[in-house]
Amino acid sequence: MKTEILNAIQDEYPDDFAWCYGCGRLNTEGNHFRTGWNGDETVTFNQPSEEYTAIPGFVYGGAIASLIDCHGTGSCSLALHRKNGFEPGSGEVPPRFVTASLNVNYLKPTPQGALLKAVGRVEEIHPKKWKVFVELFADETLCATGEVVGVVMPASFMK
Repeated sequence: MKTEILNAIQDEYPDDFAWCYGCGRLNTEGNHFRTGWNGDETVTFNQPSEEYTAIPGFVYGGAIASLIDCHGTGSCSLALHRKNGFEPGSGEVPPRFVTASLNVNYLKPTPQGALLKAVGRVEEIHPKKWKVFVELFADETLCATGEVVGVVMPASFMK
């Protein structure tokens, strides 16, 4: 299974918007989640370190929620960027999204040490608001699902 994201949307965010603990490339303490296209779906891979333990052998649910959240907003950015005629690597700055809502359903305990894969399906619900349905797998086992509603980040965030 291919697990490397070559053209992640997070690589395209301007430096001022690249500090998120989950997906910010400039946050030295963060997770550095990377979201890219896999056909018409989006994908992010992560292998949580031992510090994200809930109980021995299982991943903390907050780490799972963070992965779904950042994958969702990155997926929104990918989708609107594509709708605007661009792809990561095109040189155009993509829109940056923030989370309007996050809903996570934990289906099975997520085993520590497994490669996690978040797969997203994006749906436009408004020109500035997008919804992403996420499935989170540990190896090949579906462990969680989520729904993220992302909105284009208001300019007032940087004032």
